Amino acid sequence: MIEAQELSKVFSGTRKMPEIQAVRGVSFRCESGQIYGLLGTNGAGKTTTLRLLATILYPTSGTARVAGYDIVDDPEKVRARVGFLSTATALYRRLTAREMVEYFGRLNGLDGERLKQAVDGLFTALEMHDFAKRSCEDLSTGMKQKVSIARTLVHDPEVMIFDEPTLGLDVMTSRVIVNFIRQCRDRGKTVIFSTHVMSEVEKLCDRIGIIHNGRLLAEGALAELRGRYPGSDLEDIFVHVVGGDTV
Repeated sequence: MIEAQELSKVFSGTRKMPEIQAVRGVSFRCESGQIYGLLGTNGAGKTTTLRLLATILYPTSGTARVAGYDIVDDPEKVRARVGFLSTATALYRRLTAREMVEYFGRLNGLDGERLKQAVDGLFTALEMHDFAKRSCEDLSTGMKQKVSIARTLVHDPEVMIFDEPTLGLDVMTSRVIVNFIRQCRDRGKTVIFSTHVMSEVEKLCDRIGIIHNGRLLAEGALAELRGRYPGSDLEDIFVHVVGGDTV
């Protein structure tokens, strides 16, 4: 489970640049077996919120509990239970796809048959067997993204955090990844991901949070948001919310 409580993050300013209030008092819950979609434009605060939850950043104020542990008091215990896919993470280009995933499996304490089964299962779920022996430097963008997902989740974490997992991918690769995220939810995982793709949110999310200028302006299941705001189309609801209306 994830429970954010008044999370805020302020980046210090300089003489030439003012301080940046990236996240402002964000609170929400995501239960086990749920997918929570954090929907917002570029610069809305999505990535910063996810990095706070993954303990990559330290909050200026507020806190959150992830898989039962506080991100401020027990960051190491949180990290052990979280898989975080970042848009900024690179691959070791000379390793093959399988070597890359196996390496991160060993970093997370897997070995022997347990490691083999974990890697084989991910390569099947993400349709990666065809390029398992190819060097990461020779992979397409979509293949690299699958490797990044597999290495992030090889230790089968309780909580899965995805930062724009289908950004820049073709339709077929995006479809595989969306289906995989759905399977994670069906296995009882707690899943949160950021996106600005409305169709992904409509297909996947049990709950949706609309974030803008660092504030969570609206939250709820899609049906709840449709009942609360004009129009049945999520894009119309989103535009209405970020235009200034709050919950």
